[in-house]
Amino acid sequence: VQLQASGGGLVQAGGSLRLSCAASGGTFSNYAISWFRQAPGKEREAVSCLNSRDGSTNYEDSVTGRFTISRDNTKNLVYLQMNDLKVEDTAVYFCAVDPISPWCGNFYYLPRFNYWGQGTLVTVSS
Repeated sequence: VQLQASGGGLVQAGGSLRLSCAASGGTFSNYAISWFRQAPGKEREAVSCLNSRDGSTNYEDSVTGRFTISRDNTKNLVYLQMNDLKVEDTAVYFCAVDPISPWCGNFYYLPRFNYWGQGTLVTVSS
């Protein structure tokens, strides 16, 4: 599975962006699909996860209520809609897939995600 993340850019605080994650060589079926981010000088952290089997979602506390993960099965895409962006959301965002388990309960555990996209930069200005 190859993943391609896109949609990053420069936005003012309070603005919105929608990131996309496209899969090739496979489909988002029976996977856990997650978004992670890595800010300069910081460790990569989990942002959100979608269980492709039942559609359930998980979010990191700081983005709950502002970010929404969703999918378009017809296009084999997963989205991360980001609203009310804050300066602290500035980071490179990555999508990743765990092809073994669709469960999102431990989506913060990076080693379970075998496939990663290349990252897309989100910069939020004040």
